[in-house]
Amino acid sequence: MRKRDHNVLTNAASLLICGLLAGVVVAAAAFPAVAMSGLAAKAGAETFGALPTELTVARAPQITYLYAKDGKTPLAAMYDENRKDVKLSEVSPYMQKAIVAAEDHDFYKHNGVDINGVARAFVNNQSGANSQQGASTLTMQYVRLAIAYSATHPADVVAATEDTSARKLREMRYALQIDKELSKDEILERYLNIASFGNGAYGIYAASQVYFGKSPKNLTIPEAAMLAGMVKAPSTNDPTTKSGYPLALQRRDYVIQNMVDIGAITKEEAETAKATKLVVKGKRAPNGCVATNKKEWGFFCDYFYRWWLQQETFGSTSYDRERRLKSGGYAITTSLDVQAQTGADKAVRKAKSVNSKEAAMVAVVEPGTGRVRALAVNRNYKLDDPKNPQNKPHSDPKQRAKGKRGNYPNTVNPLLTGGDGITGYQAGSTFKIFTIVAALEKGIPLSYTYNAPKQFKSEYIIDSSSPAACPGTHFYCPTNSNMQPGGVQTMWSAFSASTNTFFVPLEQKVGAENVVDAAKRMGIQFRASNDAKFAGTKDAAHQWGAFTLGVSQTTPLELANAYATLAADGKYCEPIPVQEIRDPDGKKLDIANPRCEKRISTEVARAAVDAARCPVGDNSPTTKCGGSRTASNVRGVVGKPVAGKSGTTDSEKTAALVAMTKQYAVAGIMADPDWPQTNKKMGHNVPDGINPPVYETLRAAMQGKKGIEFEPPGQKISNGDQRSIPNVKCQSVDTAKSRINGAGFEAVVSDEKVASSCPPGTAAGTSPDGRTIKGGVVTIQISNGGGGGGPGNGP
Repeated sequence: MRKRDHNVLTNAASLLICGLLAGVVVAAAAFPAVAMSGLAAKAGAETFGALPTELTVARAPQITYLYAKDGKTPLAAMYDENRKDVKLSEVSPYMQKAIVAAEDHDFYKHNGVDINGVARAFVNNQSGANSQQGASTLTMQYVRLAIAYSATHPADVVAATEDTSARKLREMRYALQIDKELSKDEILERYLNIASFGNGAYGIYAASQVYFGKSPKNLTIPEAAMLAGMVKAPSTNDPTTKSGYPLALQRRDYVIQNMVDIGAITKEEAETAKATKLVVKGKRAPNGCVATNKKEWGFFCDYFYRWWLQQETFGSTSYDRERRLKSGGYAITTSLDVQAQTGADKAVRKAKSVNSKEAAMVAVVEPGTGRVRALAVNRNYKLDDPKNPQNKPHSDPKQRAKGKRGNYPNTVNPLLTGGDGITGYQAGSTFKIFTIVAALEKGIPLSYTYNAPKQFKSEYIIDSSSPAACPGTHFYCPTNSNMQPGGVQTMWSAFSASTNTFFVPLEQKVGAENVVDAAKRMGIQFRASNDAKFAGTKDAAHQWGAFTLGVSQTTPLELANAYATLAADGKYCEPIPVQEIRDPDGKKLDIANPRCEKRISTEVARAAVDAARCPVGDNSPTTKCGGSRTASNVRGVVGKPVAGKSGTTDSEKTAALVAMTKQYAVAGIMADPDWPQTNKKMGHNVPDGINPPVYETLRAAMQGKKGIEFEPPGQKISNGDQRSIPNVKCQSVDTAKSRINGAGFEAVVSDEKVASSCPPGTAAGTSPDGRTIKGGVVTIQISNGGGGGGPGNGP
């Protein structure tokens, strides 16, 4: 605080007179008959001198502003009180003069307490006049407001504002001290920033925005006069109401005249100002996630809000954290990427209207930082008005029969991020990536081969009444979606074709508990109680045979971040919605920094990504994808190196797709959040399916950005220990099987015969031929004797 020079004699006189007046005021309130006695004056002086002089002033509540990642595009504002402190240099000189004219003509002359004013008020108030005078200076008013804002208990707030002599004396004592320590401009600046102007506007910045939609530095004479006239009675003089408008106009003109009286403006300026029509906006500042800059951004804003409430940095309880958010005056640059978010919003609404029962949900995460770049769903972030409901009948027949409405088109449920009863959705075969990771970590290479049957009888025990059980047993027996054998597959080709009867045996080989652990390390949370039960212990997870097929619930955000971990070479980053947080003093807080750790080895991550390029139509120098790809058009649409996977649940109750580049991981899930057992089928690569919103979002996010190649995995993790396959051409089947098994491979015989120069029924060759992984499957091709060179193992 900057001290100002004061005349010592003047200050001493002020203290003495205030003390004497204090005695008179107190005595007049308690014992009117002795009010003017010497005893009262002596007691008052002693009491006044004993009052504290150090005023502890807490920062008044400040509005918190949220911006997109560019630091400029407004996202939302959050506040308990709409206030933003500004320097006095940022306030129109007219406003500075108007508040002095309205509240304290002698502001620049007195020492914090207007002695003459106190005396006049005392005489007037004791005379029984109809109008009571307060004699509070601007400095005393500031003291009163500062005490109220610094109070930590409701009773202290009452004490700071109650109409008592004790309060007046305390204000006088503090005001005299503050006037010594601060310049008049500093006091005026603080007062203008703390005063209430009605309609939720606190401080001159908010008032200028609310009533006139402009910065306080641009306020005109009539505008400044109106605002200055409001602080005395904001509710009574509210120009936005029918009854308050004429009173606000009258008060404005009164202030304008006072400005003339103190020499702040000329008579001519006053006449022009009085003749100006009073036009106000009266628009309260948007507040919270229901009033984001763009209505589609509400779900991202909600995610940020929920994230903030979990950060202990901002308080020990969620209540404390919310108060900090809404009163701390932070400038928050969120992680929202306008380009990606706009693309996502457009894509989900193109696929499904807001009135659809199906929710098309898309989340975008940046690999290597965990920053959430977009969250979009075909819903309005809005509470449905129970008095005038817009939401459609509930999609669950049982709930609909009870007259309940669904959560569409309006909802504030965290559909994309989970919480508040939202446990997520089954993401189907996208979970096969966790089996690949666990297998690679066990030393099983991508080229591992297995002859996937039509139906696989596993060792996993399930309820014998389940349709997934082998008939008459309690063993889990999965099949492929096309009810056909998968044939000999590698991890590349099986992931590309999404072969169930390859991945359940692979999961069984590496241990389902290790697959679940890989999912945990990559960020899957298991919110649903049944999922949490399976994932809770190694023994329980060991029996979770269907886990690799995506029966566990997840959210688009979790799924995107799990795949982003692989794109970042195994570095897991906690999803965060912020890029930078600065406090009111401009200090950057570390809480916004990425929170990352290495959870998957680089080689394993790169190998998993290499397999994940197959389903989405991409290739690397090392991929061996085979012919079938479940989402083959993604690479062509995005036009950059991509990886990912599609997923479908039983009866197509949900549909999912993940597609990612090195810069963005996009996950989409289509489901009915109100009724998971929906009878509607969720599509994939159809206009209203989940695939278009995902790849269109990724294409939009990548527009103007250079594609970056994924690093290929090493030779060992790709191809493992390669061994030469024996030449069995034209040998008997039994001999061929014996030689192949003897060389350390698993021999299988093909059901189909091929043209070959070898005798019918003998081995025409093998697939693969030449070399393959130790212990791998080698298929013996059978000759039909029809001539031709035959496949492999021969010239």
